[in-house]
Amino acid sequence: MASTNLFSIIMTLIVFTIRTCNSAFPSAILVFGDSTVDTGNNNYIKTLFKGNFYPYGEDFPGKIPTGRFSNGKLVPDFVASLLGIKETVPPFLDPTLSNDDLLTGVSFASAGSGFDELTTAASKVILVSKQIELFKAYIVRLKSIVGEEKAKRIISESLVIVSAGTNDLVFNFYDLPTRKFQFTISEYQDFLLAKLQSFVKEVYDLGCRTIVVAGLPPIGCLPLQMTVRYVDPFKRKCVEDQNSDAQAYNHKLQKLLNQMKALLPRSTIVYANIYEALIELIQHPQKYGFVETKRGCCGTGLVEAAFLCNPITPTCAKHSQFVFWDSIHPTQSTYQYLAENLGLEAFPNKLLHNHSNLF
Repeated sequence: MASTNLFSIIMTLIVFTIRTCNSAFPSAILVFGDSTVDTGNNNYIKTLFKGNFYPYGEDFPGKIPTGRFSNGKLVPDFVASLLGIKETVPPFLDPTLSNDDLLTGVSFASAGSGFDELTTAASKVILVSKQIELFKAYIVRLKSIVGEEKAKRIISESLVIVSAGTNDLVFNFYDLPTRKFQFTISEYQDFLLAKLQSFVKEVYDLGCRTIVVAGLPPIGCLPLQMTVRYVDPFKRKCVEDQNSDAQAYNHKLQKLLNQMKALLPRSTIVYANIYEALIELIQHPQKYGFVETKRGCCGTGLVEAAFLCNPITPTCAKHSQFVFWDSIHPTQSTYQYLAENLGLEAFPNKLLHNHSNLF
């Protein structure tokens, strides 16, 4: 794993970058998406997609199962800490939120969500486009605390993180191939990207200006996807066609975000290359202090997730050596690695694209 020294170096680079570019330093973080960034909103809605029980949260401060689908913190938590905003990002639906919680940002994300309406039809989780309604409610509450002008400034200076799309492909195209009857894979990618484009435009219209959009991970390397494809557990390996699909989607996403940035005045829209960061970890685990990449820490690690990963399910002895906590979701150690990669990739490179003479 990257060391805490690297974490401090990245923090210094980000602070220096934003200040030298005369950009406002983010004082709040706003998060949209799926289980990779849901810090507990599903606790407060009627759905089976919950992670508010052990062994989830075993390594979270206080050993609290907060609803995060991991053993500890997620990327937004690490990024918020990296930027000096706060140590963890609370879910917007938490009824105990303080004014300070609201001023420094929240997560609107919902585990199991996606861009396609079909993705949430059965689970009843909050579709990404519907998370906009939560954001609008947040803006109303923010204005009641600090007034309209300051609320606008907080929103315009916030860092927005968007992470979704994996569930759309897994639920609707691979494991339950409903959309395969309507679309080719390329057409379905375009369908999802059109919805993502509308979402980002709406967030921009509501005042956000700095938006980081995560690409897809190597979906074919998720333990569950390997289990579904390969009957023999000893012959499991990454599903290459699913990884190729993710790469093709990401290529289109990068192109789309560059086009949007050019069309939306004063916007900073950044692509977060989660795919390359995670595939590097999976292919060279020992380099980063990991050992196990093909199964999760919870239970057998082959199929367990959500309610199948529960208080009576045994877990591995060394959590930090596993890339995945359950058969779908990364461990806290992996999320920290991804957050550090996001810091290096998204902030210095993208924010300095017109200021390369500074270093």
